[in-house]
Amino acid sequence: MNWRDLTIKYVKDLLRAKTPLEMVQKELIEAQLAKLQAETSVEYSQSIVNYNEQRISRLNKRILELQETEHE
Repeated sequence: MNWRDLTIKYVKDLLRAKTPLEMVQKELIEAQLAKLQAETSVEYSQSIVNYNEQRISRLNKRILELQETEHE
């Protein structure tokens, strides 16, 4: 096949109606990618939660230390 034939075949393939199997396979790939993106978001969000939990703990500890210092 030459370049022209390959191009015509490619365009025809783009324009033809997809089979139900092809449509389901495409949707499955999209769902897998969406899940991967959501998992990445969960990991990021969990790291922000962990960061703020540690920060709150550190700040509460610091407040207690400062209050004890004031009472001396």
